[in-house]
Amino acid sequence: MRAAPTNTALALVVAGVALTPLAYLAVRSFDRGAGEVGRVLLRARTLDLAVRSLALAGAVTAACVVIGVLGAWLVVRSDLPGRRVAGVLLVLPLAVPSYVAGFTWVALLPGLTGFAGAFLVLTLVSFPYVLLPVAAALRTSDPAVEEVARSLGRTSARTFFSVTLRQVRPAATAGGLLVALYALSDFGAVSLMRYEAFTLGIYTSYRATFDRTPAAILGCVLVVLAVALTVGERRARGAAAATRGPRRPLTVPLGRVRVPAALGTAALVVLSLGVPVFSLGWWLAAGRSAVGDDLLATTLNTVSVSAFGAALTIAMALPVGVLAARHRGLLVRGVELAGFAGHALPGITIGLALVFFGIRFTPGLYQTTPMLAFAYAVLFLPLAVGAVRTAVANAPPVLEDVSRSLGRGRTATRLRVTVPLAAPGILAGAALVFLTCAKELPATLLLRPTGVDTLATELWTKTEIAAYAAAAPYAAVLLVVAAIPAVVLDRFLRGGDR
Repeated sequence: MRAAPTNTALALVVAGVALTPLAYLAVRSFDRGAGEVGRVLLRARTLDLAVRSLALAGAVTAACVVIGVLGAWLVVRSDLPGRRVAGVLLVLPLAVPSYVAGFTWVALLPGLTGFAGAFLVLTLVSFPYVLLPVAAALRTSDPAVEEVARSLGRTSARTFFSVTLRQVRPAATAGGLLVALYALSDFGAVSLMRYEAFTLGIYTSYRATFDRTPAAILGCVLVVLAVALTVGERRARGAAAATRGPRRPLTVPLGRVRVPAALGTAALVVLSLGVPVFSLGWWLAAGRSAVGDDLLATTLNTVSVSAFGAALTIAMALPVGVLAARHRGLLVRGVELAGFAGHALPGITIGLALVFFGIRFTPGLYQTTPMLAFAYAVLFLPLAVGAVRTAVANAPPVLEDVSRSLGRGRTATRLRVTVPLAAPGILAGAALVFLTCAKELPATLLLRPTGVDTLATELWTKTEIAAYAAAAPYAAVLLVVAAIPAVVLDRFLRGGDR
């Protein structure tokens, strides 16, 4: 079936719009000629930022791979006490924004700054990126090879290193590269921990001088590093193959290391979840009188801009998701990849690009809610496209054919047949985008309307001046705002299943 011309045209427009900020950032970098680009690239500070960022990303990735692989094996393959509960608790740190975790740690231990602080925080919020895919690989892999190794006299430890690690290596590599991308693009944790990484360097360069060209050039360097990591992640993911075994793997007894393994798992849960919860509760109790009168207004700002961003993102994702679900070809693949470009890049580079673009071409929209919502759409379009594509693909095409045979046009069929069937999946995508918008920090700092603060920006601002008691309510409400839609949507979808 041929793609509808209107839908194809809309999808091409969305792809072009999604690429506009990145294209303009590159153009803006060469405003003062190639000589200025070379001068900025060859500065000692640029090299220092690159080394510091890559060192942090490398250290965090290595730690997360070790923690994620061992944690996944313990909750999937071993007789760890309470492993099902541990499996749930070890995934929950993904829901904690890095700057919230950073705030809770630095408020509890003010001396924990620099590389050590950034490394600790990013590791504790990122290791589930490795644990989840490795756990999935362990659940679906065939246990026969491991059992053969044990039957030949190899111990559980030797079997783990010689057989199990080879089976989960593609999943661990893909997860590790995702961690590296996250650590490279993080702004919240490194800023709160006062660690001069690329993202903080870009923000400082933008705020410190009237000449924003160096900030644009540094943004392009960060784009190149992020794209390189994204390409590596795609290749690693393509190398992974599903090898579902004919039966569930046997549980491996831990023996003498059962108690140390349980204690280590408990310690990881305490560090990644217990410390943030305790620190947040401590400062909430200590600062009851420090709660600002603007907390309600800030919460409403967060909800409104996040809802606007989610609505715009879904509207842009619909033509791309429908095209990708129903059609194949180079054009479809190109449109989909163009939409994914923004999500592979740090929020600060998208925000910076839209700052330059808005000042030059759309001054009336600069620092307005529509511009901020557009930044969210560029950053999180892939989340919505994936949800729309999956939802539409699950809607039986035969129902669309029946509707067309009864005289309904393409548009009427999509509105009366496809959209209602795909609505739960589309709503799931909207909820995911809403949650991500509410947590976004660097783009919001650069593009929010004057005088309009969100929970994320207020938390960051108050933590910058060590006003931890005043910052705690914003962190707590942010977690609630992020949790409520997820819980409501989960119950709605479960109700639909029944």
